[in-house]
Formats: sequence, structure tokens, C-alpha cells
Amino acid sequence: MLMPHPAMLRRLVEEYEALVAHDGDVEAGTGRRDLRTQDLAYTLCVSTGTREVGQALKVARRLLAAAHDPVAVHVKRRVPTTGLAVDEPSAPQGPAVVG
Repeated sequence: MLMPHPAMLRRLVEEYEALVAHDGDVEAGTGRRDLRTQDLAYTLCVSTGTREVGQALKVARRLLAAAHDPVAVHVKRRVPTTGLAVDEPSAPQGPAVVG
């Protein structure tokens, strides 16, 4: 499996989470923000070899931790593209097993 570059992966995670954090804001351009959130979710899934954004975020954090890249603390929240709750670890897990 190809491994995403940590800097690119970190940027994807940070941008996705920033957009999700502003999901409750009501302002012009929300449609564009929703499309960008969906694009980021898709790219995270492809980059991590997963099919759901919650799992993609978990794998991304494991990959970033294995690359010794700092990962922010996260909590459970609703994922706007699916409406499902995502339980995210508060600390990075061990490295992902690729094989």
C-alpha cells in the first residue's frame, strides 16, 4: 500500500476538522463548504485505504503518530457527510499495520 506523506495527511486532517468544527455556522457559501468537506472525506479515505471518514481519521492519526507528527486531541462528534457519530481517540494509537 502506498503511504501518504505526513505533511499532506496532517493538512487533510486539519482542514477536514476545521470545516467540521464550523458546521453549525450559518453563513454564505455553506454549499461550497459542504462540497469541500465531502472532497476531504473522500481524499482521507483514499489516502488511508478506508471507506468511512471516521476510520480514515483514526488511521491518519496512527500514521501521523508513527511518523512522529503531532496529532491534536479529539472528541466524539457527528460527521456531516454521514450524520454518524465518530468516536475518536484522545491520544494517538500505535502505528498502523500495513501488509
